[in-house]
Amino acid sequence: MTKRSRYQKTRKIKPISIATLLRNSLLFFVASSVIIVATLRFLPVPTTAFMLYRHYEDLIEDHTFNSIEYQWISAKNISSSACAAVIASEDQQFYNHFGFDLQSIRSSITAYLNGGRRLRGASTITQQVAKNIFLTPSKSFIRKGLEVWFTLLIEIMWSKQRILTVYLNIAEFGDHLFGIEAASQHYFGIPAKNLTRSQAAMLAATLPNPLRLRAARPSSYVIKRQNWILRQMQNLGNPNN
Repeated sequence: MTKRSRYQKTRKIKPISIATLLRNSLLFFVASSVIIVATLRFLPVPTTAFMLYRHYEDLIEDHTFNSIEYQWISAKNISSSACAAVIASEDQQFYNHFGFDLQSIRSSITAYLNGGRRLRGASTITQQVAKNIFLTPSKSFIRKGLEVWFTLLIEIMWSKQRILTVYLNIAEFGDHLFGIEAASQHYFGIPAKNLTRSQAAMLAATLPNPLRLRAARPSSYVIKRQNWILRQMQNLGNPNN
């Protein structure tokens, strides 16, 4: 055996450094998330991380698997009243911001600094889409960073109409009940394209906490919110103009 062949035989493979591993992992995450968001710009969302989390809760708490009511529909099959209601309820600056309502964030921080017990939520519709599709409800700085990343990606790659369509399709409207079509059929027995202003406002009124605020047996608080949303819808007119 020659000296060169002995050297080749004993030569060790150089280990991958942690820095290289982290860089490659970051590049893979960025590339894969861009591809997924780009794909969902055109295709229906088959499921979301939040829906899967509901299944996880079922298995952990009750050791059961409960099906989810969910039916994707296109934008043309969604009542314009439903679009107006969720904008009035959740994000009145939807067409004017780039994923983050800075004015609401500033107001939330000011209220907290002036004695509020905790920061009020100021999530836009785009942020809610990002959280529902890609993230679980856990709270951490890493999760918040991921929320910002996916929110920016969605705003860059999707139109406002696409964001609103996806939001209405994946929002939770009740126990294991997701999307405006499933909610319309469940509560009113009609397709989402036939929702009236009053019905759309009732569904939007439950969005802060659809497991507690029920459209089927609305409390006085839900009815109060419904009436407020109807007034906001009237004031806003067509927010796309």
